[in-house]
Amino acid sequence: MHLPGTSGILGSLRSLADGLMGSLHDRLELLAIELKEEKVRLIQIFIWISAVMILALLAVIFTSLAVVVVWWETARVAVVFSLAGFYIVAFVGVVMAFRRYLNAQPKPFATTLGELHEDHACIRMKS
Repeated sequence: MHLPGTSGILGSLRSLADGLMGSLHDRLELLAIELKEEKVRLIQIFIWISAVMILALLAVIFTSLAVVVVWWETARVAVVFSLAGFYIVAFVGVVMAFRRYLNAQPKPFATTLGELHEDHACIRMKS
């Protein structure tokens, strides 16, 4: 028995629309998952940066104070300049390490973009 709308142009269009909707649904689910992963990653980065900054600031303040107090009578100016130079070098090192970390992170939405690229290539091959 032949059902109306299951063959011919109308059936093909329905099948195409169904396939496109399924593909769009899958891509949107993938995008939602990647958005959630990016949010978690950004929160983790913020927590790491906050912890590093707070602890570094406390360490710098108390270490500097202790060293300057110990050398107050004999070489306070040299000690202050030495500490300043050391902290500048350490700051540059931390900034460089953080940049390497950020560069090593995966490109946001790479999986979604890859899937869309594959879909596009597949459509071009069929036409």
